[in-house]
Amino acid sequence: MRLVSSIAAVAALALTTPAFAAGQAAAPSSAPQAAPAPAPAEEDDSPDEAAFEAKAEAFGERMEAMVAEMQAAAGQADKTKAKADLDAIQAKYQTEVDAFAEAVNTFATSQAAPAEQVAMAMQQIKGIPLQARTEIEQAAAAPAAAPPAQPQ
Repeated sequence: MRLVSSIAAVAALALTTPAFAAGQAAAPSSAPQAAPAPAPAEEDDSPDEAAFEAKAEAFGERMEAMVAEMQAAAGQADKTKAKADLDAIQAKYQTEVDAFAEAVNTFATSQAAPAEQVAMAMQQIKGIPLQARTEIEQAAAAPAAAPPAQPQ
């Protein structure tokens, strides 16, 4: 079904956005990643599908903006301020993520997508801000955790 592959692609894109935005190779994730499905030779998208695809594209752009904001915040020298800023950014975008997950649910339900797959996609989407933050904090801490090389 075309809808299920679209939802899987959106979830996979959203979950890999932090790694791509950071300019790093995507790290293995415990969440299953959907492989891109070839576009079936079907008729043109319905107006509903086209509208949903536009929402998904806008959502991807917002997640890239979130990642950029989180990276800037995590890079601050004042770690207390960095944490407070990351908290604020995560809270700000979580509302948008939750709204997009509900839009996925509404659209998928209208297209008679399997409920189990929709629920899994919604869960993955709702976890994006926390996952992005975790990856960014780990990347920011990695250079500080490695001891500098001692010349001998």
